[in-house]
Amino acid sequence: MQINLPACPVETTLMLIGDKWKVLILRDLMDGTKRFGELRRSIGTVSQKVLTAQLRDMEQKGLVNRKVYAEVPPRVEYTLTETGYSLKTILDAMKDWGEDYKNKERERHNG
Repeated sequence: MQINLPACPVETTLMLIGDKWKVLILRDLMDGTKRFGELRRSIGTVSQKVLTAQLRDMEQKGLVNRKVYAEVPPRVEYTLTETGYSLKTILDAMKDWGEDYKNKERERHNG
């Protein structure tokens, strides 16, 4: 499937991961393969419908691999692709920035 990519690289990145749920899915899959139910519990308030749609989109865009096992009930596992794992530096930077911001806000309100 051919994706029309924006000219701006930042816009391209946002197109791929610019959704709250996608970033949280990436965060949780950085530790390794997870089943759908595990992801849903670890992410929190996401609905099954939204999580399914986000995972399908990420699979189409080459960020996530989906493996279905021929069992009853079927077992489905999700793993980041090499491209998905390559976003680790971005997520680490977001985590560091978020922690720094939270600390500054605490200091500002308690100061």
